[in-house]
Amino acid sequence: MTRITRLAAAALALLPLSVSAEVVGKVGVDWVGNDVIVEAIPDPKVEGVTCHIAYFERSVIDRLSQGNWFEDPSNASIDCRQTGPITLGDIDRSRDGESVFRESRSIILKSLRITRIYDETNQVLIYLAHGSELTQGSAKMSLSTIPLYDTGAAQ
Repeated sequence: MTRITRLAAAALALLPLSVSAEVVGKVGVDWVGNDVIVEAIPDPKVEGVTCHIAYFERSVIDRLSQGNWFEDPSNASIDCRQTGPITLGDIDRSRDGESVFRESRSIILKSLRITRIYDETNQVLIYLAHGSELTQGSAKMSLSTIPLYDTGAAQ
């Protein structure tokens, strides 16, 4: 393997997994066509865990009247549940956690992310939905936990 091939392979390994979200609900919230979207996202490295996120999607009418044509709010709500026998794969066990899902909320500056953190001491998986903004960060977040106690998955 050439040095360039090894570097390319290493760079690809550092990219977060691309998980596809399935839209399972769409609720209209006003007369201009703004919606709350609900998506199901299975954890790609933890079999038996599915997260559901809900977020706001702006309509064309709202974009035209309010400006910010290329941007949606980055705040979201998350709830994760055991949906089968839990099997921990090769997950990141560091305090920084691991990206599970990322979705753009603007052309380049903002994204909605789900990060998984493993609290080994308390045998809990923590899923954090948070916005990521290039210029000012974002304090908008939501948290969900999955206890692993007595599931056999914590070993």
